[in-house]
Amino acid sequence: MSLRTQLRKILPSISVTEQEALDAGDVWLEGSIYQGKPDFSALRSVTEAKLSAEEQAFLYGPVNELMAMIDENHIQNSKHLPEHILEFLKKERFFSLIIPKQYGGLEFSPYANSTIVGTIATKSSAVAVTVMVPNSLGPGELLLHYGTAEQQAHYLPRLANGRDIPCFALTSPEAGSDAGGIPDQGIVTKGMHEGKEVLGLEVTWDKRYITLAPIATVLGLAFKVFDPKGLLGGKESLGITCALIPKSHPGVELGNRHDPMGIRFYNGTTRGNKVFIPMDYIIGGQKNIGRGWQMLVSCLGAGRGISLPALGVSTSQVALKSASEYAAVREQFGLAIGQFEGIQEKLADIAGKAYLQESMRVLTTEGLGMGLKPSVVTAIAKYHMTELGRDVLDSAMDILAGKAIQTGPQNTLASGYVAQPIAITVEGANILTRNLMIFGQGVMRCHPYLQSMVESIHSEQPNADKEFNKILRKTVGYSIGNGLRAFKLGAFPFLASGTSRLPEVVQYEKAAQQLASKLAVYADFSLLVLGGKLKQAELLSARLGDVMSFVYAAMASIRYYEQKVSEQDRAQAAPYFHYATRYALVEAEKALHKFLDNFPNTAARRFMRVATMNFSHRMPQINDDMVRELAKAAQLDTLFKQQLTHLVKPTPGDGHDINEQAYKAKMACLDSLAKVKKALKKREIKSGVTFSDTLNNAFVASIINEQEYVQLVDYNRKREKAIRVDEFDFDLNLVEDKNTTEELKAAVNQ
Repeated sequence: MSLRTQLRKILPSISVTEQEALDAGDVWLEGSIYQGKPDFSALRSVTEAKLSAEEQAFLYGPVNELMAMIDENHIQNSKHLPEHILEFLKKERFFSLIIPKQYGGLEFSPYANSTIVGTIATKSSAVAVTVMVPNSLGPGELLLHYGTAEQQAHYLPRLANGRDIPCFALTSPEAGSDAGGIPDQGIVTKGMHEGKEVLGLEVTWDKRYITLAPIATVLGLAFKVFDPKGLLGGKESLGITCALIPKSHPGVELGNRHDPMGIRFYNGTTRGNKVFIPMDYIIGGQKNIGRGWQMLVSCLGAGRGISLPALGVSTSQVALKSASEYAAVREQFGLAIGQFEGIQEKLADIAGKAYLQESMRVLTTEGLGMGLKPSVVTAIAKYHMTELGRDVLDSAMDILAGKAIQTGPQNTLASGYVAQPIAITVEGANILTRNLMIFGQGVMRCHPYLQSMVESIHSEQPNADKEFNKILRKTVGYSIGNGLRAFKLGAFPFLASGTSRLPEVVQYEKAAQQLASKLAVYADFSLLVLGGKLKQAELLSARLGDVMSFVYAAMASIRYYEQKVSEQDRAQAAPYFHYATRYALVEAEKALHKFLDNFPNTAARRFMRVATMNFSHRMPQINDDMVRELAKAAQLDTLFKQQLTHLVKPTPGDGHDINEQAYKAKMACLDSLAKVKKALKKREIKSGVTFSDTLNNAFVASIINEQEYVQLVDYNRKREKAIRVDEFDFDLNLVEDKNTTEELKAAVNQ
């Protein structure tokens, strides 16, 4: 019995849906990471993402107008998004970011799409989700890639100008993460449409969690097609299919809403029972019956690589701006709380992860902008960027404390804090994304021979044994090469290469090479020892996926520092860069050790340790000096910090504006404040009951002059406003009034 025959009995075959998922995406930088040789040359050759003049004009025009219109407190205390905001989104073509200009769309880049969604999300998660869905996985993108000319000509102009609002229904009560197991079905049959008998489908479905469904005018629908009567002349089970059905079509039910923790974007259900649709309603026509899963997986990049990561980045930038400004102006025990090391630890973590988030956002959208559909990279972006968003929000909540938990117009964190779990559950729950998708897809897509080997094992071709042996020889040679490289870099780490023109970057480049070389060996041995069981060993595969993810994050951090940071800002950026890159590499190393510590085969575990010389943690840890340095940098009003919080656009009177005014006022009078504190320390003046009293004493004693006094009084007024929280007279029942904006502001004790 040949080795191929033996393996055929052991290894499971690749299912149709798995094969379609593997065929749908591209391999990009993650391929070089998996193979143990991160390609920094390819990284540095990526076309830099920049906003075009048209994209900048949209950001500074309609987006800024929208931000000024949004009253998030009013939205969260209402049942619906305000009608004037929906009409503005339609009029200004916010739903057409990805639709080509020939159909009336804006045709913006992935980077611009991400920037727009992220900017809106800093003010309102509900409005951001409303904008992102039509520009993500849904009818628009599916029509662009797979629709017939007639479908594109009819629907795309209507989607571009808002005459049609789309939704896409995939998730059902019986099939969430296992989207391939949807029970919704369409039976091939004949029926009446527009007075004629035509060939079509009798479709029954029950869907939930469908964003925009309550206001949609056109329904994208995924279901399985069966042909029991053989009307199409082929097999009975034809596979997942996507159709586009007008809401007005008889039998279509759209309307009931869910309530996602009070975040007021439209999310709800759709149902239909034996609804007859003609073949023309199938996206791409009858020829695309059964191609739905391939179509869906191909189009997941926008949601996973653009929209949801943008939400994670927006929360990080809000957290950094809010926490750093509050830490600078809020004083306890006579000191700004940003000077306490407990606060500094949290603040540094926020700042470092905000930098890492922006780095990953830029690099991922650059890849998508090159026309790639890197399924593994977008899964990495979706999982880690939404999780990092959750991390930094928790830290910011700790810093702002009581101010963070009081909802109202001044609270800059509440909306994002409530909404962040939504991004973590959409487009596949994060547990699924981490445990099954990142390494599960990566091992098949990134290994140079594995997919071909599995195909040859299950092949029925007469020359299958010969082809298998040929691939096996290449695989063995590849694995031996991985082992030798990992041993060399483990025993002699100084032999790792680094080609950056910046000396401070080279150390991290070398570290990434060392970690990736070990990953390649561990992946090979996992396949050799565990074989098909690796698919079920989710804890192990997730850790290997973490290594891939964090090395990718480190590469993104390096690219951002080299490409997006100007020479004059490099000193300002350095604390952020070092913290973020070191964090990513330390996390990658932790994942490697956890993998080894839990590998079930003792002999293989010991061999892997020796083969890679991996006996201890070698990555330099984040130390207290780095924490202090970054926390101090994060509290300074530098150009680089403004760059890292560029998505946050304060509008007059909102919480960000109030905080920023107090913060900038303090930055402008630091020297005068130092004089007052020095005089207090020397007992040249007495401390007053309030800070205003202290300023009066300092002015009378000529410690500060009249100009300084006026400046400090202005700062104190703004500081007092910033540290206050909203308070309401609930007996006024203002939350029920449609005109709450001005009345709420009047009710708030400023």
